[in-house]
Amino acid sequence: MKRTVTIVAVLTTALLLGCAQQFAGIKSMRGDDVAAADPAAPIRDYKGEKPGLQQKVARTFEGQPPVIPHAVTNFDEITLEENQCMSCHSREKSKEKNAPVVGDSHFLDPATGKTLAKMSMARHNCVQCHVPQVDAPPLVENKFVGYQKQR
Repeated sequence: MKRTVTIVAVLTTALLLGCAQQFAGIKSMRGDDVAAADPAAPIRDYKGEKPGLQQKVARTFEGQPPVIPHAVTNFDEITLEENQCMSCHSREKSKEKNAPVVGDSHFLDPATGKTLAKMSMARHNCVQCHVPQVDAPPLVENKFVGYQKQR
């Protein structure tokens, strides 16, 4: 019994020392001090200006929610009572404001799939899926080519 315990202890020690040597040269992408807090990202300006003056931004993959091509800095916060986006993008106002109307998917009950008369509250928080464009360099170099619509 003592011999088995000794063998297990020696093998465990050898395994731990081997793992420590194997991972000794690995460094974090942030540097050696992985416990240090990440620096805050710089604040960047949104692309676009007043709504309606920009071209639509091309989507990079099929099914991607469209991005917001205009600045949103002066917009009110979206609450359960008020959604300033709908003052231009609702079915009633979109033609008058020359703005894209919210998609039909926003009028489906997520639980049943049935069509609703009003926009589903599950889709009320626009910026949960739709984001404004920011002029920022890519974090990692890549050769990604976005979705090309078939013509």
